[in-house]
Amino acid sequence: MCKHFWSSDVGFDTDFAMSREVSGRVHRVSRSIAVQAHRGSPDPAGGVRENTLAAFARARSHGADGVELDVRLTADGGLAVHHDPVIEGLGPIHELLTADLPSHVPLLADALEACAGMMVNVEVKNLPTEPAFDPTERCAGAVVDVVAAAGALGGVLVSSFWAGALAAVRATGVDLPTGLLVLPSYDVADAVAGAVDLGCAAVHLPVPLVTADAVAGAHAVGLAVAVWTVATGDVLADVIEAGVDTVITDDVPLACRFADRP
Repeated sequence: MCKHFWSSDVGFDTDFAMSREVSGRVHRVSRSIAVQAHRGSPDPAGGVRENTLAAFARARSHGADGVELDVRLTADGGLAVHHDPVIEGLGPIHELLTADLPSHVPLLADALEACAGMMVNVEVKNLPTEPAFDPTERCAGAVVDVVAAAGALGGVLVSSFWAGALAAVRATGVDLPTGLLVLPSYDVADAVAGAVDLGCAAVHLPVPLVTADAVAGAHAVGLAVAVWTVATGDVLADVIEAGVDTVITDDVPLACRFADRP
């Protein structure tokens, strides 16, 4: 087991083969490289906040194949779409009721409806380093329930930096692909091994770890490769040349132009 992505109290059978036929569900687009909008396509100057329904609509209008968004569990079990653990002026999300959320913070069910027809990469936020950490992984279980209830199993991937969240998704027995998020400080080979151990469909590498060899190694064991977070033309050219399957980007129009090149 890879020490970076595993702890002894997150136990399950890891004898699980993941083929790229399954991981293909995270790359179901007409162009050769899928473009995911990082937290949607916010426009602070225009009043469009990240991780909002408006940001997701803007991503669609710019031609994104999908969106990446973050979810956190509220005190009453709701799934708030929000990156940071605290909503400014209100307090920690895990101490707030769903009814307390401001109008710009959607619930996951509403985000899925807004993103119908696009791939949705749902990042579960539940880390041991945060005060809200829940070792029972209720957030991951709630994500599976909401996705299934929305009839969106064919268009969602669940990602996380935390192995426990991904293990919890798999433990439900629901056919919902997962992706292991990797920090720049990690070893690529260990990351790939960790993703395989967890039965993931994909590994999500940061820009500094993306090389042709790294991508080929992931593909060789059946993993799709997404790269985060891409914002410039030079980086887009490099990661596309390296062979990634998905770019998670802050500049959707630019990424689409690169992805659509012959």
